[in-house]
Amino acid sequence: MLYYALVFFVIAIIAAALGFGGIAAGAAGIAKILFFIFLVIFLVTLVMGLMRR
Repeated sequence: MLYYALVFFVIAIIAAALGFGGIAAGAAGIAKILFFIFLVIFLVTLVMGLMRR
């Protein structure tokens, strides 16, 4: 999931450099959502792993 967030981030940077503002904003939004989902899943698995021990 972090990989897809990075891919959308790169797409947003390239689109912004080429002047496609709408596409850049959409890709950046998707990247942000995917990153936060990754972060929540990471924290949940980290807490669950610590609780097992």
